[in-house]
Parts: sequence; C-alpha cells; structure tokens
Amino acid sequence: MKHKGSICDFLEERNSDLFDAYRTLLESVQFIDRTEISTRLVNMPSRRFWVSEERAAIVISAMMHKRDVPHLTPTKKEMFDEIYKRALVVMKENPHLSIYEVARIVVNQPAPKFYITPGSAKVIIYYKKKAWYEKRKKQLRHLF
Repeated sequence: MKHKGSICDFLEERNSDLFDAYRTLLESVQFIDRTEISTRLVNMPSRRFWVSEERAAIVISAMMHKRDVPHLTPTKKEMFDEIYKRALVVMKENPHLSIYEVARIVVNQPAPKFYITPGSAKVIIYYKKKAWYEKRKKQLRHLF
C-alpha cells in the first residue's frame, strides 16, 4: 500500500496537465475569481488518472475482495471508485487480463476530473507560475 509521505509518480506531468487546463480556462472567463477558477479547474477533464498502475491495481484488488483501503481522502476515494467501476467493465470485456493489465488500461484513460482539491490546485498553479517566471527571467536577464 501507499506510505505516508510518498509522492505521486507523475507529479510533473500532472502539474503540467493542470497548468494547461488552467490556461485554457483563463481564456474562457471574463473575470478572474481565483476560488471559482480553482473549483472549475479541478472539475475539468484530465488526460489520465494521476495514479500509478501499481497503486491502482492494489486498490482495485482490495475493492474486489471488499477490503477496506485505509487513508483515502474523499477525493481519492471518489477517484478509486471511478477507476474500480471502469475496471469492472474492462474485466467483463476481457476476462483473461490480469488486474495489473486492467489497471494499466484504466488509469491511462481520460479522467472526468483531476481528483484534487481546489486548494491543492491553487498551490500547484502558484508554483508552476513561479517556475515559469523564474525561467523567463533567466532567459531575458541579458536584456537588462
């Protein structure tokens, strides 16, 4: 199982995907309300489920055997419920596949949302913008 303090295997990819969605969202709004934008942002579709195939396989297996998966936040529980629902469909269509193969198929499907809190999205966007500005400053430092 996942250990306290472990980090997402796809952290940079997820953050970049979230930042791309953020820029797309900014183009479509007239007024910028950070709270509303972060709420809308986390509910936008994502290009995949941001969880490792191994972790998804472990949780799918636990859910299949009706075992409790400890330490899941409500957001992560919602994500794993969606993954499990899709896994059942894949297993019904392909009964010969292993749990790991099913998990690999499911987590690489587009996700209906990012499954993070609006507060987490604000923090991620802050650090992505800060990194972008720092990179831009280094590129332009010879002009000043």
